[in-house]
Amino acid sequence: MTDFLSFYSKLIEKISNFASRKFHHNDCPVPAHHHNQEGVINLRKCDMNSEKTIETKVTISKQQLAQLPAAQFEGDICVVDKTADISPAVAMLRESDVIGFDTETRPSFKKGQTNTVSLLQLSTRNKCFLFRLNLTGLTQPLIDILQDPDLLKIGVSIHDDFHNLNKITNLTPEGFIDLQNYVKNYKIADNSLSRIYAIIFGQRISKGQRLTNWEAETLTPSQQCYAALDAMACINIYDHLSSGKFNPEASPYLMEILPEPQDNAES
Repeated sequence: MTDFLSFYSKLIEKISNFASRKFHHNDCPVPAHHHNQEGVINLRKCDMNSEKTIETKVTISKQQLAQLPAAQFEGDICVVDKTADISPAVAMLRESDVIGFDTETRPSFKKGQTNTVSLLQLSTRNKCFLFRLNLTGLTQPLIDILQDPDLLKIGVSIHDDFHNLNKITNLTPEGFIDLQNYVKNYKIADNSLSRIYAIIFGQRISKGQRLTNWEAETLTPSQQCYAALDAMACINIYDHLSSGKFNPEASPYLMEILPEPQDNAES
């Protein structure tokens, strides 16, 4: 009995000493995760290369766009609706070092029905020519200027324009800069002409005339200004960006874009 009590006493002493021992932080392994202040578990990544930085992009919301003042066309407009007037107009365009480009097509409201391009807009910095292709056709002087690799032309989403123009005749566009790609060099994430213009100039290009009849007997002044502005705006955007006047870091529309999660599952 005495031996048992002696053994028991020593056991209690050892347990007491063990319990009172102080552990240092370095004595314990750091867990593979920790809780932040909100109680969310953040997994620690051993591979530092897998961590992604947050990107910044310039983008404008639909609500911000709607609050901006409407842009107004400032320049001259020449409507070309006779074949004989095309060559003189093209000659004047060739005097410019850059040309703004766009097209308009009469909208179709019937399922399965599509129309060919009605209007081709080619603009200098101060004058826009509206070629009514539904009346004149796409003549050789126009084809030549669209395929001239030495004459700089600026447009937006030109693939769609030439998809429709190729329904009239086969074309191989040369000398074009598509602003959808060009603006990416300036952290602009938006693709549409109206949003790009709004980001750079703080004005909204109204789209109220887009679905009007572009094959009407006479184009209204509102139609003419809308079509001309779209083409001239391309030059304005290009000039502003290429001259270094736009600083994306100072834009009020600069936002943080979270990186898209990558699926690590094996395919």
